[in-house]
Amino acid sequence: MAVFSWVMAQLYDKVMEGAEIKCLRDWRFALLSNVSGKVLEIGCGTGLNLDYYSNAVTHLILLEPDANMREKLQKKIVLKKKSNIKIEILDCNAESIPLLNNSCDVVISTLVLCSVDNQNKVLSEIYRILRSNGKFVFIEHTHANNNPKRLKWQRRLEPLWTMVTCGCHLIRPTKKAIINAGFLFSEITHQSIHGVPSIVRPSIKGVAIKQSN
Repeated sequence: MAVFSWVMAQLYDKVMEGAEIKCLRDWRFALLSNVSGKVLEIGCGTGLNLDYYSNAVTHLILLEPDANMREKLQKKIVLKKKSNIKIEILDCNAESIPLLNNSCDVVISTLVLCSVDNQNKVLSEIYRILRSNGKFVFIEHTHANNNPKRLKWQRRLEPLWTMVTCGCHLIRPTKKAIINAGFLFSEITHQSIHGVPSIVRPSIKGVAIKQSN
């Protein structure tokens, strides 16, 4: 796994380049350019979202448990850091986030919930640290619920795919999990991610709100 982790960190940006050009850059801009306040991004990897945060973000907390990804992330922060944004990196898993209850305005997750160890626990932690009416902003690939043929292939290839991608899962019902965590969607779009294998194209993106207490 250590070897896979190192390889993934070295190749991730290159592997994702086609999808970024074809759709993900536009999706990131549309969802992230308007976030503000204290923002936590979980599983931020090599830092592909850094370009899309505006000066309205006052405190940016970047959670990344993989040491190889963090090394890439730290180099990007040096190159891209905005002087008025406080940036810090957390070396921990999203299943146990060392932040206080109701302490963040926004939590960001882009292509992360597929690979966490316990998706329900992560969503519970996100809900916990968000303030009332706080926003959970997400781009996530998910199971092909409306395409039985593709879903069949996702199920067949899940074990191998998970092994070679350091834990990425193909058939998680992420939309349902977000609802079960207590969120209400203010916007959600089902779209296909272009520039990736067909088994990882089904996706959801949007904003979910933590309900007022």
